[in-house]
Amino acid sequence: MLMRLFFLLPVIMCLVWWWYLTKHGYSAKQGLKGFAYILAFNLIIAGFFTLMIHITQ
Repeated sequence: MLMRLFFLLPVIMCLVWWWYLTKHGYSAKQGLKGFAYILAFNLIIAGFFTLMIHITQ
């Protein structure tokens, strides 16, 4: 059940990052590196949990 909701994590994090950028007067293009870090972090987390599921079954 919880694994289905993991796709929300990068969406929420990107929305918060976008809100931060607009609040401080930056454009989305200027914050592109932050979006890349968010997506990379979430891919690592998803890969870790996928590996743990396969190891423990």
